[in-house]
Amino acid sequence: MRFLLIAAGAVVLLAVVVLVSRWLVTLEGVQRFLTAYPGHTELPEGTPTGLPAWLGWQHFLNAFFLVLIIRTGWLVRTTTRPPANWTRNNKGLIKTKNPPKKISIDLWFHLTLDALWVLNGIVFIVLLFATGHWARIVPAGWDVVPNAASAALQYASLNWPLENGWVNYNSLQLLTYFATVFIAAPLAIVTGLRMSEAWPKKAAVNKAFPIEAARAVHFPVMLYFVFFIVVHVALVLATGALRNLNHMYAARDDGGWTGFWIFAASLVVMVGAWFLAKPVFLAPIASLTGKVSR
Repeated sequence: MRFLLIAAGAVVLLAVVVLVSRWLVTLEGVQRFLTAYPGHTELPEGTPTGLPAWLGWQHFLNAFFLVLIIRTGWLVRTTTRPPANWTRNNKGLIKTKNPPKKISIDLWFHLTLDALWVLNGIVFIVLLFATGHWARIVPAGWDVVPNAASAALQYASLNWPLENGWVNYNSLQLLTYFATVFIAAPLAIVTGLRMSEAWPKKAAVNKAFPIEAARAVHFPVMLYFVFFIVVHVALVLATGALRNLNHMYAARDDGGWTGFWIFAASLVVMVGAWFLAKPVFLAPIASLTGKVSR
């Protein structure tokens, strides 16, 4: 019942936003603003055109890891009696005063996925700057702000800005991608590390950055990623699904079905991983680096 009330409230709020936005775009001053700021800025000279093939598998891996990270993070937060626990194997390591700590297998999987996601992110950043595609998601001037507001108003009024993601993102997309890659992702990594056992217990920064502060930031960042995924997928499908999917997965700018079928296959992999992420399947893998106990 509570979920239905929340959903109904969201629908009403969305309807109000659309109605107000459609009224706003009829005002002469707002129309002048939309003309002066159409919703996108020019890219720096020399920015590559099109989307490279490496971005397709990077997109899949990021989505794959993020979906499972969100799932395991929620399980860690809400499960009081985990189905299994994992204790790190100390063989071959320098012995310390602090023995390995027993953690839930959900947390073990969460941390493993985090490590893979960070590794993939490093590859993404290196490729982004090595190929010059960083200019597509890094603001080049302050005019991106009013252009992003213009694009947001156009989306809200259902008179959506012209899409040409193969050449240039609109300013709202640019700021969102920049925030996701260079703000939200680092925040998730730093706060996650602060909460982990790997963080030094007597680090000088601990007083200025207490674990309570990390927890207070880590969960809202997770909610941001959930919101980003939902809105991102909705807009990809609503603003020319076949062409957008070809951009993202097939490195081509047309309306064919190649990108769709690659996307469909990636969904099958992600759904399969979601349902296979159970202790019976995770335990043999986790036991390679530690002891699994029920």
